[in-house]
Formats: sequence, C-alpha cells, structure tokens
Amino acid sequence: MSTATTARTATTGEATSGKGAAGKATARARGSRSPLASVGLHATLVVASVIAVFPVLWIVLTSLKPAKHAVTTDFVKEPTLSNYTNLLEQSHFLSWFANSVLVAGVTTVLGVFIAATTGYAVSRFKFPGMKPLMWTLLITQMFPMAILIVPLYNLMGDLGLLNQPLGLIITYLTIAVPFCAWMMKGFFDTIPVEIDESGRVDGLNPFGTFWRLILPLAKPGLAVTGFYAFITAWGEVAYASAFMVGEENLTLAGGLQTFVTQYTSNWGAMSAASVLIAIPAAIFFVFAQRHLVAGMTAGATKG
Repeated sequence: MSTATTARTATTGEATSGKGAAGKATARARGSRSPLASVGLHATLVVASVIAVFPVLWIVLTSLKPAKHAVTTDFVKEPTLSNYTNLLEQSHFLSWFANSVLVAGVTTVLGVFIAATTGYAVSRFKFPGMKPLMWTLLITQMFPMAILIVPLYNLMGDLGLLNQPLGLIITYLTIAVPFCAWMMKGFFDTIPVEIDESGRVDGLNPFGTFWRLILPLAKPGLAVTGFYAFITAWGEVAYASAFMVGEENLTLAGGLQTFVTQYTSNWGAMSAASVLIAIPAAIFFVFAQRHLVAGMTAGATKG
C-alpha cells in the first residue's frame, strides 16, 4: 500500500509541476512581443514624442531668432536675446504679467475654496434644492463660450466691472467652479463618512470637520481643481479681450494680440512672450503633478 501511495503521489507531483511549467511558459508567451511589434511600438512612441515636442521647440527657437529670420525654416541662425529685451523694455509685458498673476491667483484661491466647500456639502448633506443645484452646475458646462460673451459683457457693464480685474475673476469663476465642484464631489464620495462622524464625536462642527480632517485627505482633488482654475484664468483669450481695454489693463492673453495687426506681425516678440507665459504654468504643473493622476481619477470608483 505504501509503495502504491508513493507512486501516485509522485505521479501527481509531476503532473502538477508540468502544469505549472506550462502555465509559466504560456504567461511568458503572452507577455512577450515579437521584434517587429517592439520596433513598431517604439517607433510610434518616438513619432508621438516628436509631434508633441516640436511646436514648443519651434516657438523657443523662433524667440531666439532676429526679426529678419523669424519666419524662415532655419532652426538656429544668428541667435539673439533681443526679442526678450525688446519685449520687456518696449511693451507693457510686465503690466500684463502682473494683471494675469492677480487674476489667475485670486481665481485659483477662490475657485478651490468654493468648489471644495460646494462639493463637500453636496457629498455629505441632504438639503432642499440639492439635485437642482447639481443639475445647474452640470448644465452650465454645456453652453459654448462664444454665446456667453455678450450676456456676461452686459452684466459686467451694468455692475461697473468692465475693464476691472474683478470682472474677469468673477467670469472665470463661473467657468471653473461648476466643473471643479462636480469633480470635488466625486472625490469626497471616496472618503469614508466615518471620518466625519469621528470628528463630530470629538466635538468638531461640520466646518471644523471639513477643514481639519477631510481637506488634508483631499489634496489630490485640490491639486486638480487648482490647476484647472489656474489654467482657465491664465490662458483664456476671449473674455480677456472683450472685457479689458487699454494696453496697461490687458492680461497676457490679450496682450499677445497687440503684436499682430492688420499689416504686420511681430513674431519674435510674440514667441518670446509665449515662452515667458508658459513658465508659470509649467512651474505650477511641476508642484501639482504628483497629485494630478490621483485627483483626475477620483470618483471613478467608490469604496
């Protein structure tokens, strides 16, 4: 009996090891790519990278060309920094930059605060008008920007906010807050309600619970909200051009248009300004990037 049992055990072990080896071989076969597929994949990635980087590189190179070579196809010819010096010395670029920093900074701070508090309230509390509020936030995103310029222009004119930074800030908040509030609601939905309950047990009021317990856990969502609000205000052109007049009152997006007239185009100054405009957005992205992926996927699944 012992000999037969030993034989059966050995046979079973060999069969199991055979299945395991076959499974590993199959897994390796599925995970491996042929040389041709690998070359095609890497070639596609290289082409996509070149397409993505080339426009930015071309603008940087154009900003370093003298005016006589600005529209040529030469990559680098007689490089100079005159476009940057002329931009800073002979235009209102610094005033445009200060105006944009003011508008974008206030829009970002207020947008994050309003979107976070709205998203938290809708996520945690039931109150009359909650569903109409959420539908209103959603419907406002369906209107094209072009059809809103005239009514907003008339409204800002009635309020005396034309050619004022406050008018642009309010306008950009109406664009950024509805989308950000929906996004923050989805993020707050993923945070356990038990954390709120523990805060109330410890004597915190609803705002204290939100500020001291929930908000620190919402950094990814806040990063995405802040980035979206900042980019909305920093690079917007239509409202900035319609609501602001006078070169000293323009933002960066509106100021760029002054380099293009009916008869001439100052491509060197425009490309230099574009490079300088992109630097703050890139810096903001560097500081927020580690939270962006988690914040963008927040609310996709609920635990």
